[in-house]
Amino acid sequence: MNYNGNKAENVKIAYIGGGSRGWAWGLMSDLAKAEDMSGKVYLYDIDFEAAKHNEIIGNRIKDIPECKSAWEYRAVRTIGEALDGADFVVISILPGTFDEMESDVHTPEKYGIYQSVGDTSGPGGIIRALRTIPMMEEIALAVKEHCPDAWVINYTNPMTVCVKALYTAFPKIKAFGCCHEVFGTQKVLLTALKDICGISDAKRDDIKVNVVGVNHFTWFTKAQYRDIDLFEVYKKFADKYSDSGYEEQIDDNWMNNSFVSAERVKLDLFNRFGYIAAAGDRHLAEFCPGHWYLKSPEQVKEWKFGLTTVAYRKDDLVKRLQKSARLVSGEEQFKIEETGEEGVNQMRALLGLCDLVTNVNIPNTGQITNLPIGAVVETNAVFRSDTLLPVMSGEVPKEIYSLVSRILGEQETIVDAGVNRDLNKAFMAFTMDPLVNLSVCDAKKLFDEMVLNTKDYLNEYFN
Repeated sequence: MNYNGNKAENVKIAYIGGGSRGWAWGLMSDLAKAEDMSGKVYLYDIDFEAAKHNEIIGNRIKDIPECKSAWEYRAVRTIGEALDGADFVVISILPGTFDEMESDVHTPEKYGIYQSVGDTSGPGGIIRALRTIPMMEEIALAVKEHCPDAWVINYTNPMTVCVKALYTAFPKIKAFGCCHEVFGTQKVLLTALKDICGISDAKRDDIKVNVVGVNHFTWFTKAQYRDIDLFEVYKKFADKYSDSGYEEQIDDNWMNNSFVSAERVKLDLFNRFGYIAAAGDRHLAEFCPGHWYLKSPEQVKEWKFGLTTVAYRKDDLVKRLQKSARLVSGEEQFKIEETGEEGVNQMRALLGLCDLVTNVNIPNTGQITNLPIGAVVETNAVFRSDTLLPVMSGEVPKEIYSLVSRILGEQETIVDAGVNRDLNKAFMAFTMDPLVNLSVCDAKKLFDEMVLNTKDYLNEYFN
């Protein structure tokens, strides 16, 4: 890498999971808009053909008129080739296949446990974590060998577990987890500002928030727009829409789109605890006792969010594979669009091209005063030239402390179980989860069945 005036050139990015038909295309789009940086992206994936397709797609982007930055994409067969000399490492992998995820999400339904996502918390998140931890350890050790000074950006879920596993395997790694759920809640605050105050020209970056919690179960303890306290605005918004939900984006077929919600879970949590839950309703519901929002599909429908089935994900994958084929053949042209993700801006800030404050997942060094040191938490952080500094965010308020600390304890336990390949300890974490409201006997039956269903990815736990 070198600098030419105000531009960073010859930047090397290693993309682990480079055959992605979603996140990789988003990165390509954001890089194409970054006028002040250029370089090469090395695509590594266990599916080399998928990475090769993205190489073809990526290398055509520089010919699109809207492209402002030329990047060379190269698919490689080994992780070492991708990582050698990398300035940044992006991790976006699927730990297993959708068949394993189908067990994660749907096997618990035999016991009356419903999950709206199943990749972070709940029984599905725990079993997924067991698969993911050895993969993250392997990546961390490869980073240590090939590019120990690189910045590592993780997008893979379960986010907290992934980041903790990276630091456990390589304590000096410069890694952080990047998630857009907070951005979505800032947009909800924009909606409230418009609906309650009539202010329609504000932008997401104008909404200043203090973030505390763990990934997908984050909370705002402060929210401000200029001189307006958004907690007062949000209270009026909640009073107005807590029963009906805010349904501007919902039509008669809204249940067919499992990513849509009416924000009723968010608003209910605010009414219960007085703080703004800062993730999507699908995620938030999974961190709460099951009878609150996930007792049955009928209850989910009443709360106006969706259960994201794995069948939906498989159907969507077919569509993305078809799109990939069209992009590779040239039948369809790649569209450069804003993704709303912060990854490229984080790179720009770490290269010294700008300053940035945004939310990240990193080990707690005191930024949350009443959670354990070393546990991975989500707060704001300041990005500057080769520097990431957490913002001191204070404590998790006592009203929500028991909810957050329970989840954090579960996550710390599952990482310990994964690192030591200890299924007995993993079962301890399983029984701690607020969705697993079962007898110990039934919980063990469910746990054993889910482990068996994903055993091909858990061989190290049986050696």
